[in-house]
Amino acid sequence: MELRDYTRGLRRHWLAIVLMVLVGIGVSFLWVKLQTPVYEAGASGFVRSQSASSESLTGGMDPAAQSKVASYLDIAGWRDVAEYVIDDLKLDTTPEELVTRVNVSNPEGTVILKILAQGPQPIAARQLAESWIRGMAATIDKFEGDGTPGSAPVNIVPGDSASLPSSPLFPDLRTSLVVGAVIGLGFGIGFALMRTASDRRVRTAKDIEDKTEVAVVGTIPLSKQSDPEARLFDPETGRGGPGFAVAEAMRSLRTNLQFMDVDNPPKKIVVTSPLPGDGKSTIACNLALTLAASGSYVTLVDGDLRRSKVADTMGVTSGAGLSDVLAGRATLVDVLQRSPQSPNLYVLAAGGAPPNPSEVLGSARMRAVLDELAEYSTVIIDAPPLIPVTDGAVLTHQADGALLVVSLGKTTYDLIEKALDLLQKARGRALGIVLNKAPLKGVDASPYSYEYRRHYGAATSADVSARTTPAEADTPGPVPADDVSFPPASAAAPVKAAAPVEAATLEAESTESAPARPGVSRPAMSDEAPARAATPSGAETPSRTEVPTPGAEPADEVATDDSLDALQELLSDEAVPTPAEDEPSSPRRHRARRA
Repeated sequence: MELRDYTRGLRRHWLAIVLMVLVGIGVSFLWVKLQTPVYEAGASGFVRSQSASSESLTGGMDPAAQSKVASYLDIAGWRDVAEYVIDDLKLDTTPEELVTRVNVSNPEGTVILKILAQGPQPIAARQLAESWIRGMAATIDKFEGDGTPGSAPVNIVPGDSASLPSSPLFPDLRTSLVVGAVIGLGFGIGFALMRTASDRRVRTAKDIEDKTEVAVVGTIPLSKQSDPEARLFDPETGRGGPGFAVAEAMRSLRTNLQFMDVDNPPKKIVVTSPLPGDGKSTIACNLALTLAASGSYVTLVDGDLRRSKVADTMGVTSGAGLSDVLAGRATLVDVLQRSPQSPNLYVLAAGGAPPNPSEVLGSARMRAVLDELAEYSTVIIDAPPLIPVTDGAVLTHQADGALLVVSLGKTTYDLIEKALDLLQKARGRALGIVLNKAPLKGVDASPYSYEYRRHYGAATSADVSARTTPAEADTPGPVPADDVSFPPASAAAPVKAAAPVEAATLEAESTESAPARPGVSRPAMSDEAPARAATPSGAETPSRTEVPTPGAEPADEVATDDSLDALQELLSDEAVPTPAEDEPSSPRRHRARRA
């Protein structure tokens, strides 16, 4: 670990450090309150002989008194002095304990004795100091005189009386609080460094790439919408709003997928995660919307046959779907549904839950369904988590690869390594890791911010009112004909699709009328081969089927009409009226003007 990692750990656990400092201060304060305070008072006396002149009292030196000072310092600690004080003050203590509370000193070169006495109250300390001087004088009279007061030739005369102390000597509240804060700070820093060194959760994209050797192809920021049930971020209306950061991150993920393998780009992409709760279904739905917003045709397949969420998220019916197709009870014609959010996005719900999901998803029929869908669109598959069940690994083997969605600050490196190991054992390809729920602010935030949206992404009020809000898009209902190039269709109504046709039936007129888009190669097309499409019994077989070039976008007005009409004939066997060219609201005319 580097120094910056420890710095981030201190910043990440700053709350724990502050709490421990407060705990240290609180414990110190409580300890101070539980202690018995000790006050200290001082008194003084001087040694004087009976024959001392007045001159010695005013500053002259008394040789007899000086000779007795050292002896009197020793007498100050005698048991007789302590017993006298106990009888004088009527204390409930022992002479040995009382002697420890008194300190007698002599300033050098003087005959003065200073007594410092300690007591539980200020008055008790002052009385003890004054009584100790009287006890010393009585003891000296007892041993050097006849026992009567003043009978000793040299004795101690009380001097300055003791003053009342204003604050206790012990405990010192300020010092105790400082010591408690320092100890709490030390414990807090030690706790933060220990947690940082032992933390195995995902923190940065660089650490993931260094430890797993798998590229991080996207970092999706954490965004809280006003509606907690709305998990879709419209790539058109997100600009300038609260979902702008998420929309930009999804565009970045789309770009990384498109340029991941230029010669052989992935067409069947599984979106999975190590454990539930990492947001893989939300990422799959938003990635499909973002790919569809670029003009590509996308099919979103709900491969989680155990806990399906795609239908509810996209606002389509979930009665029949993938499981019915694999069981032979329905065909793709019957269960494909157009998403109400985008005309280029089709949804294949999970359908009923089979008793053996892993075997069903690993069947040859499942591979055939994915190959058929990948002929004309990019297929995004929402798969179950890898660790609890094997469905995700089985689907990855059937597809071109998988995106592994992990949660920042939640998923551990052990889970990521185990999930990648499961993919490797199933002979699946890990396309990359998507770091989800990345905060925009704080210690774990990316060094790149989305604050530039104030200058570059701000949408005018007219643009915002003209766009469809995510809340409106989540509501199932008819798609307006002016907003799409397909006939109006209900989100709940299935979109019929024609059977697969051979590549020889591709329409050549679309390529002849439109120049090739740079960087996009078109297969050879034939005008002579008729379409051979299987139709239901009793249905009229169309004489010609036009299929758009897989993965290619229309370059101008004529190419747009032909490719859209071709896809319509592939997905619907009904007559398709095209939008009027003179309608100002038609997106086709807008694209033509931009072209």
